Amino acid sequence: MKKKHYNVLIIGSGVAGQTAAEICRAQNLNVAITDNREFGGTCANRGCDSKRIMLQFSELLYKSQNLKGFGVEEKPKLSWKKVQKFKRSFSDPIPPNTEQKLTDLGMSLYHHSPKFISDNEVELEGKVISADYFVIATGNIPRPLDVEGKEYLKVSEDILNWKKIPKSVTFIGSGYIAMEFACMLATLGCKVTIVEKENNALADFDPYLVEKLIGKLKSLGIKFVFNAEVAALKKLKKNLKVSYNQDGESKTHKSKKVINATGRVPSIAVLDLDKAGIEADDNGIVVNDHLQSKSNPKVYACGDVSNKSLPLTPLSGLQGYIVGNNVVKENSKTLDVPCVPSTVFTTPNLSSVGYLEEEAKSRYKNVKVYQGDCSGWYNAKKENEDTYAYTILVNERTDEIVGAHLLSPEANESINVFATAIYNKMTVKAFKHMIMSYPSFSMDLKKMMENENRRR
Repeated sequence: MKKKHYNVLIIGSGVAGQTAAEICRAQNLNVAITDNREFGGTCANRGCDSKRIMLQFSELLYKSQNLKGFGVEEKPKLSWKKVQKFKRSFSDPIPPNTEQKLTDLGMSLYHHSPKFISDNEVELEGKVISADYFVIATGNIPRPLDVEGKEYLKVSEDILNWKKIPKSVTFIGSGYIAMEFACMLATLGCKVTIVEKENNALADFDPYLVEKLIGKLKSLGIKFVFNAEVAALKKLKKNLKVSYNQDGESKTHKSKKVINATGRVPSIAVLDLDKAGIEADDNGIVVNDHLQSKSNPKVYACGDVSNKSLPLTPLSGLQGYIVGNNVVKENSKTLDVPCVPSTVFTTPNLSSVGYLEEEAKSRYKNVKVYQGDCSGWYNAKKENEDTYAYTILVNERTDEIVGAHLLSPEANESINVFATAIYNKMTVKAFKHMIMSYPSFSMDLKKMMENENRRR
């Protein structure tokens, strides 16, 4: 078998892998990069970028419906075929453009999953490839759901490529993916059901706001089935039958499509990590603060596949930067996870940054809690929006803002103001001295901290 050696082999061509590869090439290291799918990674090809393009059209319909009778006479008519074409105008160029960019930088490109055969060798495309360092940046994949009839399950990527909107869809799971796509599909006229094994949705978000969001989604026609464990799927003549157990009873539900939205797991199963002595757990490859494998110093991991990551593209880029620099100069960079905001792109958006209430109260002796409903405020009323609320957490001793959670039409943007405040350890007093543009949702942020609601 032919042999080849590189200074660095990057496994995965998403944001993390590309960032690390470019840093290594800038230092004239001999770099190869491989991916078993289209070059460019999940987010750009089949994830958040495509999702946001599509969601904006359901948001347009939602806002038009809210303002019907206040100036909007007819709800816009949507051409799903043209929406798909517009989405592909973004995603289709990504793989060839990415490959061209990496080739122009002098990298060798491969298109399969490697398998480790020793601590510094892999088998790839019929070759034995050795490297001084390996960077694993393979990201996450949908969590397998091992139930009878699992072959009928679809995943979020399938939704992005549907030629038409189905009449009914069932989501198994109630995380980001389920809530966002459920909201989109319901707005587009699809009958949506969410089946969740726990007693609530979006476990990593503020419970007060999640409850309000669920109420909003129910008003859009979405049905929630909590404390339900899916047992099997069966293909019928026109539908799929979902069998589940709830409160000791066996129940069924029918829909045209069933989506596995139970979460994502590190994409490492095909790499044969054990043959290279690379330790991994349920959260990914086990790394130190330099993102170096604790069990094999020749290996680094960055992005979603690292056990120190969050499934957020900006953090993947940061990890790729750290790994690239550490390959060039060992232990030169350390991961210090910044204050990372995240958003569930439902209508309205649910956004979060910093600590949740329970986390804040376990960390600080006394926590001020500013929490309330502001659906009667100007910014909500001008859009005829009935769902607008917040939870803001403050360390009483220092007066510093330590957590912020927003449910609003523009929470995905407003949350960045709080991310900046928390990162800079801003106090409530200093925050209130800032001048925001008026009228804007950002202007409301100061008003949210006028009256303390609760205290530990």
